[in-house]
Amino acid sequence: MHNDWFQIGPFTVHGYGVMMAVGILSAIALAERLSKKHGLEYKKIDNFAFVTIISGFLCAKLLYVLTVLPQFFQNPLSVLGGGGWVVYGAIIGGLLGAYWYCKKHGWDYVKVLNIIIVTLPLAQAIGRIGCYFAGCCYGIETDAWYGVLFPKESLCPTGHKVIPTQILMAIGDYIIFVILYYRLEKLKKIDKNVAVYLILYSAGRFFMEFIRGDRARGFVGVLSTSQFVGIFAFLFGLILYFRKNKNDFTKSTKI
Repeated sequence: MHNDWFQIGPFTVHGYGVMMAVGILSAIALAERLSKKHGLEYKKIDNFAFVTIISGFLCAKLLYVLTVLPQFFQNPLSVLGGGGWVVYGAIIGGLLGAYWYCKKHGWDYVKVLNIIIVTLPLAQAIGRIGCYFAGCCYGIETDAWYGVLFPKESLCPTGHKVIPTQILMAIGDYIIFVILYYRLEKLKKIDKNVAVYLILYSAGRFFMEFIRGDRARGFVGVLSTSQFVGIFAFLFGLILYFRKNKNDFTKSTKI
């Protein structure tokens, strides 16, 4: 769980940044393969990914700013610089960026998203390992055998063991990835993947928030920001899953 891996001159290579990069690159590589296999314009997927990643990061930061508005008004640079992201902001921003790109290029937004969404939990699972290295997104204190004592230089408070929620979330994200990949590649189901992702991720994240120990992520009443947003994500996922399809995506061969 050491974040500072090694130095190259004045630059320090951090485990958090490395795992984030590995997660993004792995998702892009898988997106290219799935796009080619399912008849999408795979040569433009890199540009599509770039737009969704940028819009995702911007919205992740924006939602974080909303959770710490007093601090932002006092010292904007302390909030805008460095860490501080909200995953649901990244998901919402990514969806908006994807919608814009698909409309601009005349792509079938629903079909593209139901294929590419498979790559998202893979990126999240790998990225959560980076959270473990940095010590962010840590759990509540525990004396159990599975508790982890983070080093002094980590973002997690030291001196007592905490639940390694980063690892638990990584496992959960990977399970979602396996389910979506199985649906797409083995069951040949394309039309419900976004709904399945929203239902599984929001439900898992809702309960995971009860054992999170970091309070800086913001609250809406008794619910954390992620729990509050997750309720709407879960309901939206249910609506998407049970709504009657207008298109037969399994028969479509081009965007």
